[in-house]
Amino acid sequence: MSSHPPALQEQVSRIYQDHHRWLIGWLRPRVDCRDLAADLVQDVFVRVLSADNAAGKLHDVREPRGYLATIARRLMIDHFRRARLERAWLQALAEQPEAEDICPETRAILLETLCELDAMLVGLGPKVRRAFILSQLEGIPYKAIAEELDVSLITVNRYVAKALHHCMLYNLQGGM
Repeated sequence: MSSHPPALQEQVSRIYQDHHRWLIGWLRPRVDCRDLAADLVQDVFVRVLSADNAAGKLHDVREPRGYLATIARRLMIDHFRRARLERAWLQALAEQPEAEDICPETRAILLETLCELDAMLVGLGPKVRRAFILSQLEGIPYKAIAEELDVSLITVNRYVAKALHHCMLYNLQGGM
């Protein structure tokens, strides 16, 4: 914390002392793991410290527990989304023929890429996301996608265009 201004250090220290136990108690039943709850609580305070204009944000907080719970909830969702993706990835790997073993570094890069793709697509509606995945990843023609989603061909065109636009914006905003 030495790189942060003393006032910010004092604010975070006070909030940490006042709400650390409460936040662990709030998270523990939701994640069903004491160690994961403790890790997420630490990540919450790292996020608090590393936020743009952290001192200003903390100064404006009227309900610290609500602020901390919001950050914790988002971190918890990210953790579970990443764990779900990792399980799906490992299952897909297990179902593949053993033609080639993937080294741990390549596996980590692929998993990180999958997480980035998931984060990028999470802002889309379910039908838009499904149309985009069917089109771009599975190579299914738009007409077949329209039949599967029970929408018109024009709607599929709009869905894919919207998804491509969303992906470009995500990329421009510093995503992938």
